[in-house]
Amino acid sequence: MRQTLLLLACATLAWTQAPTERPKPKPPETGWVSLFNGKDLTGWVKVGNEKWEVEDGVIHGQGITKEYGYLRTENKYVDFDLSLRFKCEADGNSGVFFHAEFKPGTATITQGLQFEIDRGLNRHTGGVYGDGRAWIVWPAPELEMVIRPYDWNDFLLSVRGNRYISRLNGVLMVDFTDPTPRSFDGYIALQLHSGGEGNMKFKDIYLRDLTRR
Repeated sequence: MRQTLLLLACATLAWTQAPTERPKPKPPETGWVSLFNGKDLTGWVKVGNEKWEVEDGVIHGQGITKEYGYLRTENKYVDFDLSLRFKCEADGNSGVFFHAEFKPGTATITQGLQFEIDRGLNRHTGGVYGDGRAWIVWPAPELEMVIRPYDWNDFLLSVRGNRYISRLNGVLMVDFTDPTPRSFDGYIALQLHSGGEGNMKFKDIYLRDLTRR
């Protein structure tokens, strides 16, 4: 009896001391490459005057002006799969742009769509917005609670021409074929909301490039 109680006590202690963060996902299968080395912003370009830095293996973007801010890839992509994890540190929204272009020397975006990120209720995380057309597609209403507003989220994004697919924490959010696309090639970019409200963290960023030129 005494031995059984001791084993139970040890098991309880191990459970209470277990880390609260979910285990890091396994690296994607063959064909994927890492876009973030976990040390610095090699391979990325800052657009605008917001603050982007690497802290403990995480990209941390913070709004320090009243303008939008972006961190874009060095290369352009047409078709791809993108896997990343994000965490919202404030209420200002964010997003992952694709097929993006910017006016030289500014943070003005001239083309591109984004997969929305917003921890607020009914803010359509996983939906697609942009290209001067406002909202392109929203997730179904019952999916608005899939986001973890104060924790890390897994985002899997796919672009095949004018077909846009997003999965949030393993749940299919949208699978939409755009009947009137306006952009077909460009940068992938992480966004910070304007008004100094942007405060986002990103990590574990992997890409499978399916572009054919």
